[in-house]
Amino acid sequence: MENKLKIQIWSDIMCPFCYIGKRRIEEALQLFEHKDAVAIEWKSFQLDAGFIASPDDNMAEHLAEKYRKDRDWAQNMLDNMTQNAKAAGLDFHFEKAVLANSLNAHRLLHLAKKYNLANDLEELLFKAYLTDGKNVNDLNTLAELGLEVGLEAEEMKQVLYSDAFANEVNEDIAVANSIGVQGVPFFVFENKYAISGAQPAAAFLQTLEKVWVEGKFESKVTLLNTTTENSCDINGCD
Repeated sequence: MENKLKIQIWSDIMCPFCYIGKRRIEEALQLFEHKDAVAIEWKSFQLDAGFIASPDDNMAEHLAEKYRKDRDWAQNMLDNMTQNAKAAGLDFHFEKAVLANSLNAHRLLHLAKKYNLANDLEELLFKAYLTDGKNVNDLNTLAELGLEVGLEAEEMKQVLYSDAFANEVNEDIAVANSIGVQGVPFFVFENKYAISGAQPAAAFLQTLEKVWVEGKFESKVTLLNTTTENSCDINGCD
């Protein structure tokens, strides 16, 4: 990433707005004059690290129970998010979603990062969970997605059937906590400015241009844009 404008993105596969945020930063990059000089680094975040899925889990029922609301309320929230996704060119199918713990997916993403394949795998994981209804905690499913982006089968087996990269996942989460990340997606530009949530592409483009013009590095993160909407935290998605 030397001589690149670096964007770090904390996200969780279980977060619908993280997929929407991915599309919006990509839209901004298409409009950015220096897009070829930008490097994205995906960072792990778990909205519910202790989540244990049940085969009978249903997204609407899960949300209704979590928030102590009725099922119609939960379904309406999912319908609104589905429409939000369509505006970003995405096709969500929450009725097929398989609730899962995301740790294994994050561990595989760290392996993909070694080969500059994390962005490709992130895309496939989001699609698998939010569009295709696949279990992204299933090791065979993860191996198939890894093969699709070019990871080597034996190395994936060694990672998936161990606790490899678990420390790296925890380190990403610890860094997020240290800079005040309360929800994802969370974007940090050159370790200098941050945007919280899946904000419009214009907000990302404005920040890209600002960082490019300044051309200086700083260690302290200044939050430019924040919102309680269009992001997910440990209490759910708004």
